[in-house]
Amino acid sequence: MKRAKNKIKKSAFDKWFDVINTTLLILLGIIMLYPMVYVLLASFSDPIAFMRHKGALWCTQGFSFSSYANAFENPMLLKSYGNTIFVVIVGVVLNLVLTSCGAYFLSRRDVKLQKVIAIYIIITMFFSGGMIPFYFVVRGLGLEDSLWSLILPVGINTFNLMILRVAFAAVPVGLEESAKLDGAGHLTILFRIILPVSKASIAVIALYYAVTHWNSWFNAMLFLNDRDKYPLQLVLREILINSDTSSMTMGAAASDLEYVGETVKYAVIIISTVPILCIYPFIQKYFTKGAMIGAVKG
Repeated sequence: MKRAKNKIKKSAFDKWFDVINTTLLILLGIIMLYPMVYVLLASFSDPIAFMRHKGALWCTQGFSFSSYANAFENPMLLKSYGNTIFVVIVGVVLNLVLTSCGAYFLSRRDVKLQKVIAIYIIITMFFSGGMIPFYFVVRGLGLEDSLWSLILPVGINTFNLMILRVAFAAVPVGLEESAKLDGAGHLTILFRIILPVSKASIAVIALYYAVTHWNSWFNAMLFLNDRDKYPLQLVLREILINSDTSSMTMGAAASDLEYVGETVKYAVIIISTVPILCIYPFIQKYFTKGAMIGAVKG
């Protein structure tokens, strides 16, 4: 005999609440997505037709790839892409190694003064030495004008460290004890037991670090003097803030320079944004579980 499904009968108030809530969320989603849609459509528009257009943009104005072709004429763009990819890959690997080792240490139950050390580390989330001491430390270490100045000083993020610490602490004690009985040391326990079990949190932390490195420009502005070492975001800042599109509009007529330069800016934004957006679908399945683990057990 089939069991009858118990359906909760909603009141008129609940139904209206669902309708209003759904409508507001759809509107909020449109408000959040439209700026990106606008930039995308503008980047594929004909420069002159786009500049003549007024109001909201819901379709391309004369479809054209010219903005992207002009953007890649900037010799700094490809160089900065390579620099950013180097910083992201090397930086994330170093971040994960250091953060994992730190989180493993803080998650052990038999470490003396563990809570005191954790408090000192947490304090750094709220107080820092400031920008000037930070600059002198980096310069004193000989990292100035080196891509390592974008990697080593940000080797560990305290917030990410605490998330990973909670994830490691949630691993059943029995797994660690069984490994110890088999003669496993700390490195074996960390890399063969703790990390595989915590892969959801590791994936989320890797995403956090990757996005941070990809979007970072301030440290590059402080420490890099050689333009050949500029990351992508610093080149993007020059193009958008300083309106420097001269190297990408050399083939345009003098009367069209302003029009071409405007759409090139949108093309560069898309070029610098799409790669990091492509990472999200591969990590999405881990995101909720990994990010929320700290809310379950602290």
